[in-house]
Amino acid sequence: MATNNLAPIPELFVSYESAQKLKVEAADLTSWDLSPRQICDLELLMNGGFNPLKGFLSEEDYDGVVENMRLADGSLWPMPITLDVSEKFADSLEIGQDIALRDQEGVILATMTVTDRWEPNKAREAEKVFGADDQAHPAVNYLHNTAGKIYLGGPVTGIQQPVHYDFRARRDTPNELRAYFRKLGWRKVVAFQTRNPLHRAHQELTFRAAREAQANLLIHPVVGMTKPGDVDHFTRVRCYEAVLDKYPGSTTTMSLLPLAMRMAGPREAVWHGLIRKNYGCTHFIVGRDHAGPGNNSKGEDFYGPYDAQDLFRQHQEEMGIEMVDFKHMVYVQERAQYEPNDEIADKDDVTILNISGTELRRRLAEGLEIPEWFSFPEVVAELRKTRPPRSKQGFTVFFTGFSGSGKSTIANAVMVKLMEMGGRPVTLLDGDIVRKNLSSELGFSKEHRDLNIRRIGYVASEITKNGGIAICAPIAPYATTRRAVREDIEAFGAFIEVHVATSIEECEKRDRKGLYKLAREGKIKEFTGISDPYDVPENPELRVETEGTDVDNCAHQVILKLESMGLIAAH
Repeated sequence: MATNNLAPIPELFVSYESAQKLKVEAADLTSWDLSPRQICDLELLMNGGFNPLKGFLSEEDYDGVVENMRLADGSLWPMPITLDVSEKFADSLEIGQDIALRDQEGVILATMTVTDRWEPNKAREAEKVFGADDQAHPAVNYLHNTAGKIYLGGPVTGIQQPVHYDFRARRDTPNELRAYFRKLGWRKVVAFQTRNPLHRAHQELTFRAAREAQANLLIHPVVGMTKPGDVDHFTRVRCYEAVLDKYPGSTTTMSLLPLAMRMAGPREAVWHGLIRKNYGCTHFIVGRDHAGPGNNSKGEDFYGPYDAQDLFRQHQEEMGIEMVDFKHMVYVQERAQYEPNDEIADKDDVTILNISGTELRRRLAEGLEIPEWFSFPEVVAELRKTRPPRSKQGFTVFFTGFSGSGKSTIANAVMVKLMEMGGRPVTLLDGDIVRKNLSSELGFSKEHRDLNIRRIGYVASEITKNGGIAICAPIAPYATTRRAVREDIEAFGAFIEVHVATSIEECEKRDRKGLYKLAREGKIKEFTGISDPYDVPENPELRVETEGTDVDNCAHQVILKLESMGLIAAH
């Protein structure tokens, strides 16, 4: 095993000459524009990261992977890698047809021969691959609400790698890393997978792992797609570069992995192991709750803390890569050093310090001190650059409720109060203003409503990203669309959902614009609350009752909420 981990592995690219010829021929093929996740998958298919796969899974391979983590030929493979497309696109194809796969700028990256086309049972896929058909899981949410309805399978012919303009020197294909290890004479290499910035505990545990395995260390962070809400990869890579100096240069290297994570816990750990094996590694560190997605809709963990290690251990022989268990490292104050939590004999007599990820985010958000025993000053400085204290960050207040519930009136009052405080620009994106300026061509069908809300969300996310305050007051009747907008915005700042909980009877009684009357007479089709559903928000940041409460008081509740969240400094 020690020798073959460095020999070249098969890639799906054709030669440079063939690629030039193929590019010209492919220009006439029907083409599919890849989503960001599909681009990540394609890159690792083409460069050998997903070896032994030769393309997107066929239906038979997909069924095997979903049911028992094996391809039709029996090889171990835990994750469905499928090309999901719309029904309309799938219907336009014949089996056996070649299609061109393009990136979002229209550049042809590969061609694919469509050998299979099927409609998957997504609930089954969620159940088997992610452990539950629960949309609190980001990948299950993606499966049901983002991914196309039809899967296509078939072999891929690579023409060129996706273009990356960032950190080019840090990106390596499996064969480039294998060549690098060969050149340095590295026989044993332990890989560390991460989607978070590295702090001292991580450095300690990676040091120990390498020492235990008597191996060199590859820090292999994911820069494709991670969990919504993670620190962006630009900041993370700058943090990693700041920490690299703390490692001995001759035995440690770092490379970036363009993987789209699925947060699938145990299966994901096995998948990560197979990928690292392709990259020439002999050992892999598997953490507590490795690649876990956080809580399920009941507020419990999706996976047990050691499920991933157990599944990996079962398959490591066959995978040809050895697991190093990741110890939970804590700081012992009296000895001024990190030690594995389960190896501290005198637990009761020493002070054990630990800062969780949540606590770290709180300290960054509120501009509080982050002690030097916890992280390196260089890393903290990088994190503070992207995450100023909350009272200086942009945020979005998103009002939702029936037509005539008082959303716009309260939103307007909140805007005036925030403008009085000053410090950040405030923009009101009211339903009517938006319909006039952004969405004048849209009607009120479900599809158009969703589009309108997504546009509002996009503008609000840009305002939030640039440190301003966006106040939105659309009806926004559908929960999935509100969730999508929340995810867009939470990438850049806080999202405060305010449910204006005025009852439908009260709104109809007020009927300020005379719309309910028209809806009752059937003159307005698809009217929220009368002929179209409204999903009541389950846990908004704030619910305000307007009946018997004046506007000023409702607006004040919002201001108090913002203050308690640290978004506006208490005066």
